[in-house]
Amino acid sequence: MTTKNHSVADIITRNRVWRSIFRQGYPADDENRARAIMNSWFLHIHPVKVKLHSLKLTYTWGLGVISFVLFLILVVTGAWLMFFYVPSVQSAYTDIQNLDTAVTFGALMRSLHRWSAHLMVVVVFLHLCRVFFTGGYKRPREFNWVIGVLLWVVTMLLSFTGYLLPWDQLSYWAITVSTNIVGAFPLIGEALRQLLLGAAEAGPPALVRFYALHIAVLPVVMTILIGIHFWRIRKDGGLSSPSEASENEYGDR
Repeated sequence: MTTKNHSVADIITRNRVWRSIFRQGYPADDENRARAIMNSWFLHIHPVKVKLHSLKLTYTWGLGVISFVLFLILVVTGAWLMFFYVPSVQSAYTDIQNLDTAVTFGALMRSLHRWSAHLMVVVVFLHLCRVFFTGGYKRPREFNWVIGVLLWVVTMLLSFTGYLLPWDQLSYWAITVSTNIVGAFPLIGEALRQLLLGAAEAGPPALVRFYALHIAVLPVVMTILIGIHFWRIRKDGGLSSPSEASENEYGDR
């Protein structure tokens, strides 16, 4: 059986297509498994080795992975919803009604998008709490903690900008009240309010701006921050350890 496995591995390793894509031997031993991860564009942001404790459900609760899966669901369902929605004050509310009543699977996709957004806000917050209470923000992970907080902020902004898009009474007055609160900030409040609304009150400019932020600007920022977050986890030696010591743990990273 061993001889047969080795022969299959040798055949695959000698294959020119395999060598051109993966640049290493068949991952049948620890060395080639490590090379497969380091040399793969899809896998290189994942640590070659992980700490045993980080695989325990009771340590991470899978909150980071759940957050990422929810983000993927939001991207897919959001892209689908864009085919049936126009950011116009004349048609936005009608488009939402059509999604719920006339478009095949429209109500399902809209509900998936809405509930995934609500859950992502909750899960990202719980993930921050988990990292804080397990000391995952300590050195050498301070930078990644900042990235995580920024991801939380962008998550909230995505939820905020998506709230106006149905253009019904609930979303209109919620955004009106929210932007009035922003306008009350000292010094820069009114400038921020004008930047968000593009006018004295919520109207066509605000809808277009919130739509652009929701479907383009903020998702791009979120994707970049997620990439940096995952990369930094690898550079910091995987997830934090409960027994991680201390003041001179930077080493050569």
